[in-house]
Amino acid sequence: MERRKFIGTAAVGSLGIVSCQAANTAVTSKKKDFVLKNNINHSVCHWCFGKIPLEDFLITLNELGVKAVDLMGPKEWPLLKKYNIHSTMCNGAEISLTEGWNDPQYHEVLIKNYSEMIPKVAEAGYTNLICFSGNRRGMDDKIGLQNCIDGLSKIMPLAEKHGVVIQMELFNQVNHPDYMCDTSAWGIELCKGLVSESFKLLYDIYHMQIQEGDIIRSIQNNHQYFGHYHTAGVPGRHEIDESQELYYPAIMKAILATGYTGYVAQEFIPEREDKIDSLKQGFLICDV
Repeated sequence: MERRKFIGTAAVGSLGIVSCQAANTAVTSKKKDFVLKNNINHSVCHWCFGKIPLEDFLITLNELGVKAVDLMGPKEWPLLKKYNIHSTMCNGAEISLTEGWNDPQYHEVLIKNYSEMIPKVAEAGYTNLICFSGNRRGMDDKIGLQNCIDGLSKIMPLAEKHGVVIQMELFNQVNHPDYMCDTSAWGIELCKGLVSESFKLLYDIYHMQIQEGDIIRSIQNNHQYFGHYHTAGVPGRHEIDESQELYYPAIMKAILATGYTGYVAQEFIPEREDKIDSLKQGFLICDV
């Protein structure tokens, strides 16, 4: 090879090596920027990132080292298992958010649905199954409470047998007007009425900040009734950073101080263009 050609080829090769090294350094640096302590067990609700196909989303979670996703039903479970992602809150037995356990006309269908779903959840290796109170539609809260106790008590023995925890989500009245389980106090009375470790409340921090506030004190005083947590920024249900009013690091520390070992699921709708970057930020904020 002529000396001039050799020098040119060597220079190009060197540039290629330098470029590869720079790219590798950038990737490594990016990975180092996202390192989780995992004192909090992290999860996320895929519906908030619904424009990202579920399979792509699960691949991303694996890359981030997050091994859980919320609000998944039997149709999604095979894909979750393919990527070794845990279903931290199962769904698929409910009728709707507005038609729930507070109305006896739905009990027959709900008892059937949950009786079929509970063994499936357990067989799949999962624990949590969501439920809803339903709307008031003029019903007194005490009557609705007793109706929930009467209906849910029919499935509690099966849930206990299979080690499945039925969790009723708390909602606020701004986003879900007329929903009955809209305060932690009402939900706690339901827990006390059922007297089962297989029934808990899904304490949605976003909803309860809007509805009643005093988040940390509620967690400290009532954590034994809370089986799962959801996050989102207030107001707007967007990123949980400094653009909103809640200080999530303090809330996460309060949750950890109770001895909680379950999952905290991000349920904010990202506003920024880079949705995954927002998700990473959310995980890191909560990773106390």
